[in-house]
Amino acid sequence: MREAPLTRSFWAWGWEQRLPDEAARRTLAEQVGGLLGADDLSPRPLPSIADARLPAPRIAPPAPLADFVSDDRVARIHHTYGRAYRDVLRGFYCDFSPAPDLVALPRDESDVARALAWCAAEGVAVVPYGGGTSVVGGVEHGAHGRHRATLSLDLARLDGLIELDETARVACIEAGATGPRVEALLGARGLTLRHFPQSFEFSTLGGWIATRAGGHFATLYTHIDDLTEAVRMVTPAGVYETPRVPASGAGPDANRLVLGSEGALGVITRAWMRVQPRPVWRLSASALFDRFDDAVEAARAVAQSGLHPANCRLLDAAEAMLNGVFAGDGGAVLLLGFESYDHAPDASIARALAICAAHGGASPDGVTRREATSASQREGMSQRWRDAFLGAPYLQSALVSVGVLADTFETACTWSRFGALHRDVVASVTQALATHCGGGRVTCRFTHVYPDGVAPYYTFLGRARAGDELAQWAAVKAAASEALARNGATITHHHAVGRTHRPWYDRERPDLFAASLTAVKRTLDPAAVMNPGVLVDA
Repeated sequence: MREAPLTRSFWAWGWEQRLPDEAARRTLAEQVGGLLGADDLSPRPLPSIADARLPAPRIAPPAPLADFVSDDRVARIHHTYGRAYRDVLRGFYCDFSPAPDLVALPRDESDVARALAWCAAEGVAVVPYGGGTSVVGGVEHGAHGRHRATLSLDLARLDGLIELDETARVACIEAGATGPRVEALLGARGLTLRHFPQSFEFSTLGGWIATRAGGHFATLYTHIDDLTEAVRMVTPAGVYETPRVPASGAGPDANRLVLGSEGALGVITRAWMRVQPRPVWRLSASALFDRFDDAVEAARAVAQSGLHPANCRLLDAAEAMLNGVFAGDGGAVLLLGFESYDHAPDASIARALAICAAHGGASPDGVTRREATSASQREGMSQRWRDAFLGAPYLQSALVSVGVLADTFETACTWSRFGALHRDVVASVTQALATHCGGGRVTCRFTHVYPDGVAPYYTFLGRARAGDELAQWAAVKAAASEALARNGATITHHHAVGRTHRPWYDRERPDLFAASLTAVKRTLDPAAVMNPGVLVDA
């Protein structure tokens, strides 16, 4: 019997059928309530799309574009928000007041160009949608000022493999391909892009490039930047295409103008990506530490060893507990992983564990070996972490439905600054949670490590007051962001700028760079219709 097709939730993360049911949410409320000292949390009724509130479209689909542009109510609802806490919360309350007026689903690159030309002529803002997984307000735009309406542009129909250069191991893929689609296209040839962000199931190749997305792998090729050979982007001023070369010293890198452009300059339609054979050997292990500071030093030593592990995730005790990973009594756990398609990396993982042991880390479970030709011998902490990692966005949506303020933020800093940064962040966010939520919890993990620094990722939980959640969230988010700025850390390592991070991004970047970027936008987007409000002002 064929299973019924899954339905994308209109308000929450992911598939509607995979959201925790009421019994699971009741259990979740009890567990988190115990953690927060709130014994009266309970599941709230889930919203219905029939109750969604949104304004009538301000313009009608233009006749020349009517074959791929629509003002359909359901499509507008689904293209209103990304999936940040504040997006999920407003969706839960059925508030879709910033809904785009039109939704475009172009069939090819010429449709994209036609849509941009019409929007530029008519003063309609264009917001590239990607997979709708932005957590920084990157796909939300309420038209105002010079823009009389908003069009959300979705490249879901542009998701094919255009060409594969097997000799160079480079593939040209259309930008609308989601993570699973990319891997399916390449997997048929025994290849992989090896880029697995937490949003992998729904985010797209174009979105990864536009936001400089970070993948799951913790060292060496951490960002989509490292995997991008060349790009093609349609702008209101014409097509911007970079040359296919493995490297070049010919002036500033043209790809870098597209990477991280967040839809402010144009629409990425395809890219040449560096691919590789699927790994044959996967080895993982976990090191337990009594002290968090010792685990930090071990992570730094591994990052500076030249071993380049695929996984080097440090979880503090609270983060480990939230993800069902045992970290000892108040300590920390460092998850290590090595993989290769060429050779078994036994020596590398053995050396990494020796480094951990030198810093007080114990590995009682040893090494778990998973090979392409055999099933895993046993499930270790790394597998439990991986499952929790991919399920975390569903958990956040469930927490919203039981009255919990739950969000994350990430950054990067040098190793020498991490200690002061971490103390300030934990103290500042804890104080903000106490002031605005009556208390809460802050946890930390490392997502990526580099020889010169680390990318810490924080989660905060607090009790939400019905009707006041957005103000509570804004206060805690501001406290966290100010702590990052005080300590010389970036406002984002891989979540992008969007609209949420603009105030701190404006302070972080050099003024002359901001002026230069504004000039580039003026050249590529003369009518200033491309994703207004992200990166620079029109």
